[in-house]
Amino acid sequence: MRSKESQAVDENMAGEPSISAFSRNVMDLLERIEYRRCESGEDLEAVYRLRYKAYHEHGLLDTIIDGKLVDHLDETRNCYCFGIFMEGELVSTVRLHHLTHAVPASPVMTVFGDRLMPRLAAGETFIDPSRLAIDPELSSSANRALPYVTLRLAVMANEYFRATSCVCMIRAEHAAFYRRIFGSSAMGTPRVYPPFNFPAFLYESRCDENLAKTLERFPFFRSTAVERRMMFAKPQPGELAPLTILPTAKYLRDAA
Repeated sequence: MRSKESQAVDENMAGEPSISAFSRNVMDLLERIEYRRCESGEDLEAVYRLRYKAYHEHGLLDTIIDGKLVDHLDETRNCYCFGIFMEGELVSTVRLHHLTHAVPASPVMTVFGDRLMPRLAAGETFIDPSRLAIDPELSSSANRALPYVTLRLAVMANEYFRATSCVCMIRAEHAAFYRRIFGSSAMGTPRVYPPFNFPAFLYESRCDENLAKTLERFPFFRSTAVERRMMFAKPQPGELAPLTILPTAKYLRDAA
């Protein structure tokens, strides 16, 4: 059975000038959202604790005494860690790695490196979103829209870095979501992904095939070049990174 989201999107593509009710709901949530690149101090501590809280509460991670989920990949130079704040409160987080042959570090490479390294050597590049976590104490209505608001960052990274594909490790129960929203497809059989207690599937969404379609179907994924630069450009010497970044999808919608 097709999801209500997909039905609403398809109805909207039939020529209606307005966006679907589903997209409008996500757009409305974006009005309350601020993004923050978390690189030090209390921001990172809060992100590490939210990760642990979300994964542990859903039974995907054994107990960790200090209540934080952090590893060495949080410190690689191709890592971008984000906190998503709603009305000043941290509500979700995601970590992105930009994979190149020169800097191939990322979670997906620790498990499926044998599949991807030859492609990196051939000049392809990837975005690997990981550690997606949403505060389990939020209401169910907010939880339904927050995955899209959070993964919007991965879509933006694909555009900014002009990646070949978005590759990620997911649980079997999330496969339908990634196929439906991003056009992702499975690459082989699942593998063990420590420290989690579930088998991880490798899914890929090729940007040349799927990115434009995703942006067309889901306008809340759209962004301006300025927003993407604020998200991912490394500050120049003496330049301060922006504290918070506001989503720009609504401006592109209003201008359409």
